[in-house]
Amino acid sequence: MNESTFSALPKTGLAGLKENWRADFLSGFLVFLIALPLCLGISMASGFPPSAGIITAIIGGVLVSRISGSFITINGPAAGLIVVVYDAVQSLGEGDAMAGYRFTLAAIVIASVVQILMGVFKAGRLSSFFPASVVHGMLAAIGIIIMAKQIHVVLGVTPDKGNLISTIAQIPHSFLNMNHEIAIIGFSGLAILIAWSLIKNKTLKMIPAPLIVVLVGIGFARYFDLDHQHMYLFLPDAHFLPHHEETVGPVFLVAISENFMSSFYFPDFSKFATLEFWEAVVTISLVGSLESLLSAMAVDKLDPYKRHSNLNKDLTAVGVGNLVAGCVGGLPMIAEIVRSSANVNNGAKTSWANFFHGSLLLLFVVLFPRLIHSIPLAALASLLVFTGFRLASPKEFMHVFHIGKEQFLMFVVTVVGVIATDLLVGVAIGILVKLSIHLMRGVNFSNLFKINFSVEQKANTVFIEISGAAVFSNFMALKDALAKLENGKTIVFQLNDTYLLDHTVMEFFHDFQHNYEAQGGHCEFLGLEYHESYSDHPLAARRMKPDYS
Repeated sequence: MNESTFSALPKTGLAGLKENWRADFLSGFLVFLIALPLCLGISMASGFPPSAGIITAIIGGVLVSRISGSFITINGPAAGLIVVVYDAVQSLGEGDAMAGYRFTLAAIVIASVVQILMGVFKAGRLSSFFPASVVHGMLAAIGIIIMAKQIHVVLGVTPDKGNLISTIAQIPHSFLNMNHEIAIIGFSGLAILIAWSLIKNKTLKMIPAPLIVVLVGIGFARYFDLDHQHMYLFLPDAHFLPHHEETVGPVFLVAISENFMSSFYFPDFSKFATLEFWEAVVTISLVGSLESLLSAMAVDKLDPYKRHSNLNKDLTAVGVGNLVAGCVGGLPMIAEIVRSSANVNNGAKTSWANFFHGSLLLLFVVLFPRLIHSIPLAALASLLVFTGFRLASPKEFMHVFHIGKEQFLMFVVTVVGVIATDLLVGVAIGILVKLSIHLMRGVNFSNLFKINFSVEQKANTVFIEISGAAVFSNFMALKDALAKLENGKTIVFQLNDTYLLDHTVMEFFHDFQHNYEAQGGHCEFLGLEYHESYSDHPLAARRMKPDYS
């Protein structure tokens, strides 16, 4: 990247507000239109009151944007945390939804303290320890769980209480017994989202699809008179079909107080000493931190100015935001990828776009709570089903399969493990499978968690020699050493004595080269020609060819 590009970097702070407020306000406004329905849907799917998600997004925009280490990420509640929070509400509340909500708020407060400490002690690098395929497997499992739960809301049916397998098993029953007027709203939302994903026109794309889904849903709700409880006959004139008598009413609309100040609730720490409480704390802090770090890194790749987030500062800021949110009744937040990528596409320049998005949400819930009440739950559920499908789409499965069979095995094992047990256990199973594969491929146990490398600088060139295995569980020290290198050097990786490179390390090398060269440096990899790949994918795991070992 040349000097002129760096000189054109948007300013930050108040100077950045003065310089870029038009672009940032427009983007913040468009992101606000996307965030409002998603915050409501995520909140209710998590077992929290609808306003909880909006409280979180307001804090994420107004507070976290001012202290974060990123430039264009949007902070708020995310679909990836629905499963974690809902499970905490269920296990801590033991059937009492309000008690479970307040106990979970307490768990969010403690989890946020853990996040702050992780950021302060620079634990952002711990995200490296999770193999890429295991993380993708975790997100795909979350997508499947979201779809399984929300499809019933799209159909206007409440399934019998039970575990996840029971909820999935009841989907055919819900299709057969759907509430037809509610299902029309839900399926219309899905049709709009699918159609919008296929549109190529950039001007039309500026209109957020979730906004159209909500507006169409409100139109149907008025037409079906959901504000008033009543019975209706589906196809009353079709004498050849049995009549379906069904009920609709305000229960199918978002229930929110007209006084926003009454939306605040305080945490209950009385379960602090229980195992369930600490399981919730660990899961919320681990999954939230991991998702936030991964999202921030992904958004950095989208940034047209190639700026890099300070991940540890960002994690601390998200922790502070979660601390405040947990104290006043909000969901946990992360750096959210869908709203952040929309922020980039809308032309945002600085973190003031995040600030404007939060401020507009605050203004809206204070001035127009009646409008929020007119949104049908089925419209919000269609947004979540679509989000869940994107997390667990067949394309995602095929992508991992093309990287390599062992990556696909870890991916599937993680998906099944999460669905059959819970998030933490499922991820742990995926990591154990990955470690087992490395041991079977001949990695010495001592090399499993300790990498052997040396760094030598000659003039403007830095030589990094790696011997033994470079795998997800041992390359953290190498990552730290690379982070300390000056920009603008030539970095030569010597891999002649590296007998195994796994997919996570190959992916890291690829991203490191892209980022380092974008800042004026140069990277070379010597010795890769002596390795054979486990698949045709350019970032697949590699081992030393038998002739050279």
